[in-house]
Amino acid sequence: MLMTKKRSIILLAINIFWIILAILSVTWGTKFEWPDNVHIDYGFPFVWSTNTLSTITGAVNIWAVDIKALTINIGLWLGIMLIADSVLLYFFSKE
Repeated sequence: MLMTKKRSIILLAINIFWIILAILSVTWGTKFEWPDNVHIDYGFPFVWSTNTLSTITGAVNIWAVDIKALTINIGLWLGIMLIADSVLLYFFSKE
C-alpha cells in the first residue's frame, strides 16, 4: 500500500515536471536582432510563431502563426510524456 502511494507520487511529480517543461518549450522566445529585421521566434523544437518587431522601414508588430507546427510541438512533448509514463508504469508494476 505504501509503495503504491510512493509510486503514484513519483509519477505525479514527473508528470507535473514534464507539463511545466512542455509549456516552457512552447512559450520560449528567442530574439533575433539583425540590422534590418528584429523578430522573436516562439517554440522549441519547432518554431510555431514569429513576432516581427522592426524592419528596415521602421517599427511594426506583425505576428505569423503556424498552427500545424504548434500542434506538432504539443503532440511531440505530450507523446514523449506518454511513452515515459508507460515505461515507468511498466517498471513500477514489476514486483
